[in-house]
Amino acid sequence: MTRKTQVASPKAKTTPRQAAPVAHAQPHHAHAPMRLTYLVGQLDRIVSRRLSEALAAHGLTLPQFTALSVLNTRGRSSNAQLAERSFITPQSANEVVKTMEAHGWVMREADPTNRRIVLLQLTPAGKDLLEQCNETADRVEHSMLEGMDEDQALGLRTLLQTCVRNLRSA
Repeated sequence: MTRKTQVASPKAKTTPRQAAPVAHAQPHHAHAPMRLTYLVGQLDRIVSRRLSEALAAHGLTLPQFTALSVLNTRGRSSNAQLAERSFITPQSANEVVKTMEAHGWVMREADPTNRRIVLLQLTPAGKDLLEQCNETADRVEHSMLEGMDEDQALGLRTLLQTCVRNLRSA
């Protein structure tokens, strides 16, 4: 017996638009199966769009959410570290930080070991906002994993982590 993940849904019924097509090992047509890299790219675009739409309700962009998440996980970070870990350029990170600082979500302080480096950290308001947004991101992830049991979801996570590790070391 498998346990399915519980997904909170605002609608009781699944509309045809929400239903995901079932993936078959062998396609019914003579064409080659879709490349894995294409599927990963497609998933990235869909997840980014869905997260962006969901985060907009909190007045937050996806790059801001990523930056807040990085700061929460890694602690104090320089702009360059934040940019690298958030997958954006240092120039974009600077713009993201300016906006977040203006909203009171992050604060800057001089690095005690090198006064030329400015470190960023979350404020209590930033932590509160991130907590709300994490709940929103959880709903998007639950939607993505709908129809998978816990073992399948864990297996997917493990496989994706392996792919990331393999390409980082290549």
